[in-house]
Amino acid sequence: MVISKDIQKNKLKILELFYNSSDIVIRDFQTLCNTEVMVCYLNGFIDKEALNDNILQPLIENLLSPMDITDTVYITEIREITSYQEAITGIIEGHVALFHEDLDKAFILNLCDYEKRPVEVSGSEQVIRGPKEAFIEDLHVNKTLVRRKIRNNNLVFEDFVLGKHTNTIVSLVYVKGIVNEEILAELKSRIKEIKTDAVLDSNYIGEYIDDTPNSFVPTVYNTEKPDVLAGKILEGRIGIICDGSPNVLTVPKIFIECLMTAEDYYLKPMHATYLRIIRAICLIISVTLEGIYIALANFHQEMIPTPLLISMAGQREGVPLTSFLEALFMIMFFEIMKEAGLRLPKSIGHTVTLIGGLVIGQAAVDAGIISAIMIIVVSATGIAEFVNPTLRELIVISRLILIFFGAFLGIYGIVCGLIVFVYYLTSIKSFGVPYLYPIAPYDKKGMKDFIIRAPIKKMNCRPEYISNKNSKKRNRSL
Repeated sequence: MVISKDIQKNKLKILELFYNSSDIVIRDFQTLCNTEVMVCYLNGFIDKEALNDNILQPLIENLLSPMDITDTVYITEIREITSYQEAITGIIEGHVALFHEDLDKAFILNLCDYEKRPVEVSGSEQVIRGPKEAFIEDLHVNKTLVRRKIRNNNLVFEDFVLGKHTNTIVSLVYVKGIVNEEILAELKSRIKEIKTDAVLDSNYIGEYIDDTPNSFVPTVYNTEKPDVLAGKILEGRIGIICDGSPNVLTVPKIFIECLMTAEDYYLKPMHATYLRIIRAICLIISVTLEGIYIALANFHQEMIPTPLLISMAGQREGVPLTSFLEALFMIMFFEIMKEAGLRLPKSIGHTVTLIGGLVIGQAAVDAGIISAIMIIVVSATGIAEFVNPTLRELIVISRLILIFFGAFLGIYGIVCGLIVFVYYLTSIKSFGVPYLYPIAPYDKKGMKDFIIRAPIKKMNCRPEYISNKNSKKRNRSL
């Protein structure tokens, strides 16, 4: 519906469209040229001081003609609109809508200034060396953080509006000339197909665009750090920034990204390689150790050294539960302690989980319900799990599966389970990119940034399956 020339009709229409909501503010006043002007905005979304100084005062004191509105106000971001729907959209986005009598158009002025969290250190991606800043819930601030890292006119932000009721702005970010246009087109297609009432966080989008939404293997990466996002889009990936969320998604994702951290590129290559090997070992321990222990204890005692076997037998004497039930009980208890530590206030969360774990664990051993070696095994897998927090879902599910295989089929079940699991990983793709690249398919150039991290000056090629085929890095060896 087009905007009326009658101020009162416009006022009634805006109130009607907002259902007389208590936070809609409408103010009308007389200008210097004896004409009536009305401004509309949402309370708490705009800078009221700027509204008075840059819009109201200039119009009241200086406006000589309705045609001079854009030249009279002290606002650089101003655009004309002709429909109520455009006015509603502008107001909802936190702008000011300005109506003038005898004009069948209005103006949207950007005075957006609402309360937001300051840029702080990331809580989930801690680093000792390198940038500490993290994304916040404001889309425009997040765009600025990325633009500060990549000061290049080829950096592109492309916005979409998702959610029938939330009208959330989602921005794709990529570097023109580096991004793979086929992957970009596929991502845009999936974004446009999203039909939902609400998008409150980037994970809503992640579930819609994930290649394996029903799997425990994530094919969409997420980060809170601008330097991590900058590094990934410079390799050809595409970032997805969601207004209201500090977590930014990137696609396509490959498995080795889960064993990498931002700090790997701020350390010496040898030390970074050592840390990646540690993470890989911890992944194996967290997934397989409990299943292997149960398999050895139930089926393959001859593979355990005799002194250790005697010690295990002595510890298990009087324990009423089987190794399998012991493991399930301890896993359940461990997951409960993790959830308690996450949900409780920080001031008491760590204390409660630490004391609870020590007291209950020791009491269970003294009571003969759980063997001491099972507590050691479960604790080792739990600590190893924390080394790779981005793989938590995969680790938890895979560990349970291998525990069942080990309890009923022994070591053969563990081996078969791992073979099936690796085969499954090789079948997964993220936007057409093999999940186990550069191992399967093998890429010699891509192996320079796999478990072993080569010096940056020797990594001259971007990932072959991810970036534009004609895109080359400009690193030069000395």
